Amino acid sequence: MSDKKAVILLSGGLDSATVVAMAKAEGYSCYSMSFDYGQRHRVELQAAERVAQQLGVVEHKVIGLNLNGIGGSALTDTGIDVPESPTEGIPVTYVPARNTVFLSLALGWAEVLGAQDIFIGVNAVDYSGYPDCRPEFIQAFERLANLATREGVEGQGFRIQAPLQNMSKAEIVQVGMGHGVDYALTVSCYQADEDGRACGKCDSCRLRAAGFATAGVADPTRYF
Repeated sequence: MSDKKAVILLSGGLDSATVVAMAKAEGYSCYSMSFDYGQRHRVELQAAERVAQQLGVVEHKVIGLNLNGIGGSALTDTGIDVPESPTEGIPVTYVPARNTVFLSLALGWAEVLGAQDIFIGVNAVDYSGYPDCRPEFIQAFERLANLATREGVEGQGFRIQAPLQNMSKAEIVQVGMGHGVDYALTVSCYQADEDGRACGKCDSCRLRAAGFATAGVADPTRYF
């Protein structure tokens, strides 16, 4: 096991699974973190467990939150429909402050573990327009991490790594395949059923399907 440790946000989807494989290939001992935050379905947490096991992370941690208590997103409020066609502006699937909260908790765990690197699978090319997926956000959070922690003040500090930031979905698929990711284990759909089958209509499903098609890779996604 490498002394070089990384905490990796793992949702159970295509992007975050790829990031775990990339970090492992770079020689990191990987510690993955998922969140039971009141999302519309729990099958993504089951997918995260499968991915963590397949890719051989050192430890996989699931943290409970209550973002559905805040609401304001189709992913945490079943009274808001998940859009099945493209929309203008920031979509209703945006979860207020989600990546800020997730990175903050990953930062805390990284400080406890003595890990200097935190990986997140955000992407600014093939994405849904979320403000907390932009490079400016990642850069700002890294500054915050090094201002607000003991490790940042007295130690070597933290790096927030977003290796998928400027990659297309097809490029992400190709990289993941090269690192042995089994995408059949992942779930990306915003409204997957209890068996993990995808709707094929939501924004996440459309981006995922287009990525496999453009990459020339057979899509292992199961649809209902």
